[in-house]
Amino acid sequence: MNKLKIRKGDQVVVLAGKDKGKRGKVLRLDRERRRAVVEGVNMIKRHTRPNPQKRIQGGIVEREAPVHVSNLMVLSPESGLPTRVGYKFLEDGRKVRVAKVDGAILDR
Repeated sequence: MNKLKIRKGDQVVVLAGKDKGKRGKVLRLDRERRRAVVEGVNMIKRHTRPNPQKRIQGGIVEREAPVHVSNLMVLSPESGLPTRVGYKFLEDGRKVRVAKVDGAILDR
């Protein structure tokens, strides 16, 4: 299985589905299923039973559900535009992710 070009903490935009056009930060990644949980995107209502041991109150809880990574595109930190991701080596030998749209370095 090939590597995902999206990482936790990336700003992404949704390309397809009911939340098309929404932007958010990647909170979690599931590499086996190729899915990502994005902040404020694909919200679902979950009926939760109270659990005093875990301090869960119970009721209807709204939370994010995973989205397939093919429906997401990374945003360039400099221009804020959706971009494909490339790789390049810096002078010090580090391999970094690069935004194809403007050449901005995506890795922190």
